[in-house]
Amino acid sequence: MKIALFSDIHANLPALGAFFQDIEKTKPDAIYCLGDLVGYNIWPNEVINEIRKRGIPTIAGNYDFGVGRTSDDCGCAYKTDEDKAMGSQSISYTNQIVGIEERKYLRTLPAHIQLEYQLDEEKLFVLMVHGSPRKINEYLFEDRDEKSMMRIMDAPNADIMFFGHTHKPYHRVFEYEKDGKTAYRHAVNLGSIGKPKDGDVRGCYIMLTLDENSSKFNKESIKVEFIRVEYDVEKAAKAVEDSILPNAYADMLRKAY
Repeated sequence: MKIALFSDIHANLPALGAFFQDIEKTKPDAIYCLGDLVGYNIWPNEVINEIRKRGIPTIAGNYDFGVGRTSDDCGCAYKTDEDKAMGSQSISYTNQIVGIEERKYLRTLPAHIQLEYQLDEEKLFVLMVHGSPRKINEYLFEDRDEKSMMRIMDAPNADIMFFGHTHKPYHRVFEYEKDGKTAYRHAVNLGSIGKPKDGDVRGCYIMLTLDENSSKFNKESIKVEFIRVEYDVEKAAKAVEDSILPNAYADMLRKAY
């Protein structure tokens, strides 16, 4: 089984369109979205409706949570006054243009999705969150202490945990003992489809491959592939510049920071 997971579109319709074109080639058996459909660009309604019409199971990102409730706080934990000011412009603009039905959709998105697979008489638990299982806007960066990550994954009993929010993709594997055997937990950050921050302007999504032999006791049996997708970055950047949004968001798209 091939499962595609993507996150953090942030109203970037050209990037989302390129993603949908790409999955026509990769042909996953299932698709999941880990939130932050809106914010930072001009197409929140179009992005929401492209995902809705495909019936893609989707969880709420921090931006979706805020806009769904017409809040002026996106929960982004900006570090500088400049970032806070730009963030305020972004969520204010999004709140002004998002539609009634689209807002209702955002407000009803679940906080997480958990799947239980029974493969070769063994259970495998997959957890999907936006920031972390503890908080929608918690940042789980790649340098997070291993003991901390294990505690975060242990509480919901996640063998594989997928998340976004940082816009920086990575895959870490943690070893531990279970029932007298060596077992493994996989923590996977999806990166971002519409607002990458890792220096690569292309959108990023994940393809998870499982089969009847996939097991927490065999780390090689769980395959995670990062797929990068080219899109019309300039179209998305120009849309920002032609709107009342800060031009800095266009620069971020062009340089992926």
